[in-house]
Amino acid sequence: MYKVLLVDDERMILEGISQVVDWGKAGTRLVGTARNGIEAYDQIQASPPDFVISDISMPGLDGIGLVAKTTEHFPDVRFILLSGYKDFDYACRAMQYGVKHYLLKPCNERQIHEALTELGQEREEQEERKQFVNRMKLDFQRMLPHVKEHFLKEFISYKTYGSRDIAFYERLFGIELQDKQVRMLLLRVEESHEPEHLFALQNIAADLMDDVLLSTTMQGQLLIVLESEDDTSRFMKQIEAVRATFHRFYKLEVTVAVSESDSMQHSRGMYRETLHCMNHRFYTGEGSLITKEDLAAEDTREMADLELDEEKFGLLIKAGNTVEVAQEVERLFGILSRMKLEISVTRSYVLQLYAAMIRICPEEERAAFTSRMVVLAEQKTLACLKSFVQEAAERMTAIYYKSNVYRQSSTVDKMITIIEQNYRKSDLSLNGVAGQMLYMNSDYLGKIFKKVTGENFSHYVNRYRIERAAEHIRETGDVKVFELAEWFGFGGNAQYFSQVFKKWAGMTPSEYIKSHERG
Repeated sequence: MYKVLLVDDERMILEGISQVVDWGKAGTRLVGTARNGIEAYDQIQASPPDFVISDISMPGLDGIGLVAKTTEHFPDVRFILLSGYKDFDYACRAMQYGVKHYLLKPCNERQIHEALTELGQEREEQEERKQFVNRMKLDFQRMLPHVKEHFLKEFISYKTYGSRDIAFYERLFGIELQDKQVRMLLLRVEESHEPEHLFALQNIAADLMDDVLLSTTMQGQLLIVLESEDDTSRFMKQIEAVRATFHRFYKLEVTVAVSESDSMQHSRGMYRETLHCMNHRFYTGEGSLITKEDLAAEDTREMADLELDEEKFGLLIKAGNTVEVAQEVERLFGILSRMKLEISVTRSYVLQLYAAMIRICPEEERAAFTSRMVVLAEQKTLACLKSFVQEAAERMTAIYYKSNVYRQSSTVDKMITIIEQNYRKSDLSLNGVAGQMLYMNSDYLGKIFKKVTGENFSHYVNRYRIERAAEHIRETGDVKVFELAEWFGFGGNAQYFSQVFKKWAGMTPSEYIKSHERG
């Protein structure tokens, strides 16, 4: 119920209206009476009523003065003024304060009831309008972020806005756009993520970064427009704070591309610049911060070094030389990283490198390596491509190394068999074994023999001959030194035989024979 205050300096009228009017039927409740304007205003100050029924002519503070003073400090209080015929023209002054209800004395219960009912209806309509406006404001505030996002998308995508359009949106958003230098940030959440992650990133950026003007999502990435500032280091620290906070909550990396400062009218160019920077993550890697300074010009001086010597690379792999293969891959990708060619060109070069590897791949492994070309094409950064090629090169080199070791061991086994069968022949030599028995290159045979046995061929043959000679001495006892030299491949050269024997046994053949005679 609405609260009513009744004011009249005539006691009879005051009491009469108080008792005659059915206040509850009018949806009201009489909360007080006053004999003059001063007394009434004190009550209004203490507890403002909804409606005041007041006489105009009163001592001290009349009805018009009470209306004026109350309207100034309590604008929601509504008045019904009581006046005689002589005061009616005077009462019209109250219209400037919004008073609409006047009752001529003497008035009856019905007139007062109707006036109160009308005021109640007006108050209800006023409340409805107020609630409607508040709902509209609330709905607008809820929709405003979406309107901002839509505006930014259109502004940088296809629609041309004039200065009047921008001015309208400036007033709508309560921000200044036309006369400010701004920057654009493009933020990309790496790896698989949900839409909520972009929403969270947008809120984190709004909390941690100063002067964010607009933001929206574009093709699965977050675009932010913010006022440019001179303190670039502070600006970069804020970006790092956003990335670190997001990573702490979601364990996902964020790549950030930053445009140069410019006016909002050039926003499309700034957006293209951020896209170009974001593409550059192919070279800088995921989770990096990329600016125009990172887009270094191509260094054509390294073009000659980039040419792939497929034959040399293939020989390194076939030789099973893991270290040199890794060094060559590192060198080639280092040049690609420094040159920063068009991404499609870099990709084609890496595919060419992988194709060269497939061509020298052992037949039984070729299908497996070929099928992984699809995986290679899916790699998103140069670092990922490098890791893929390194792994493939290491695997292929290991295959060849294992094959080489087996093949070399098999060849050396044959050479040892030949030694065991022919050690008594004084003309047994590496050249003879290579050219007349195995039909292979003598230098290659010498290298693999030493690699497998740890000894060169001649040293191994002489050691084997001395071991057999010593074994013969232990079995037979007394024997002539020149005979030993003749029987065990030294061509009867007793002196040379003795030198080699002493080097192996620590004593001469004669001393060795005597020691076993005593034994």
